[in-house]
Amino acid sequence: MTQTPNHAIDKVRVNLGVRSYDILIGQGLLTNLPSLFPNVAQATSLFVVCDEHVQADAALVAKGFQNQNINVTIAVLPSGENQKCLESASKLFDQLVNIHADRKTMVLALGGGVVGDLAGFVAATFNRGLNLFMVPTTLLSMVDSSVGGKTGINHPKGKNLIGAFHQPAGVAIDIDVLRSLPDREYRSGLAEIVKYGMIMDAELFAFLESNAAGILARKPELLMHIIKRSCECKAQVVSQDEREETGLRAILNFGHTFAHAFETIGGYGSWLHGEAVAAGMVCANKVSLKRGLIDADTANRMVALLKAFKLPTEPPELSSAALLEVMRNDKKSVRGSLRFILATKLGAVALFDDVTEENVKGVLSPLI
Repeated sequence: MTQTPNHAIDKVRVNLGVRSYDILIGQGLLTNLPSLFPNVAQATSLFVVCDEHVQADAALVAKGFQNQNINVTIAVLPSGENQKCLESASKLFDQLVNIHADRKTMVLALGGGVVGDLAGFVAATFNRGLNLFMVPTTLLSMVDSSVGGKTGINHPKGKNLIGAFHQPAGVAIDIDVLRSLPDREYRSGLAEIVKYGMIMDAELFAFLESNAAGILARKPELLMHIIKRSCECKAQVVSQDEREETGLRAILNFGHTFAHAFETIGGYGSWLHGEAVAAGMVCANKVSLKRGLIDADTANRMVALLKAFKLPTEPPELSSAALLEVMRNDKKSVRGSLRFILATKLGAVALFDDVTEENVKGVLSPLI
């Protein structure tokens, strides 16, 4: 454990051989990034990508690097899921060309999952790969998209269909930025933390149940614990299956086959990602329940926890046929056949390739 001037910092290591990196979690990190991450401070120039809501944080980060005589350019994007597109990527490519970016230029993604995925994709593809550094500013991006190297943009026919694996040089999680995060965005991030409890850590799930009120109140000590444990869970999976080649990493998509369909058909942005994941996990658990993989108590506990966090527990009223068409294009699908991550008990899941379309239609109706 390291220190900022006033706070302890937790560290999670993502072990990937030569691509290994550290995730630092603490308070007051934004002003100390060059000293906390010496490898990042070796960049000759920094290209900071942020959205309009975190420009003040971007300026704070930029000042720290400028004090190290590192040239910094800040690219500001409008907020929203619709920015994860080829047009936005092209605009960022143009800016990199205009500043004469070279192989020692580092892309710093500062924002939520949209910024991280888009900036990461640009870093992965410009000059066949620029170094990337992640500074997530939403709870969801802290525990999910900033860790693991998945980058991407959306296609009209599906979420994240265009992308690349590109590991960052490091991840800095400053929980102070969560103080100003809107409640809806904050609760959305809690869905992904519930997911980690469901797929691999029953103790984390129980901790969330016991501390729901304090977590909603954003108590720093609770945030430090649940963020660190979530990052440890994801790092454990990524270190064993970096590029989703063994099937292990697919467990991180629990609830996501449903969720991505809800987002695609409902229109990106109508539901936040975590809201869609919450409802998607409930749908997945209903499939598990009907197959006898889990008992009613397990299914009901997750619904109760999601409700405690004020997250959706029912799917949106959308066409089953349209949702199924999107699911056939899901990245886990093989030759159009549906494959789902389903819970087998609290804290464990498995991949199933024998879920029928009738099974899916049966759960796309108001739930518990």
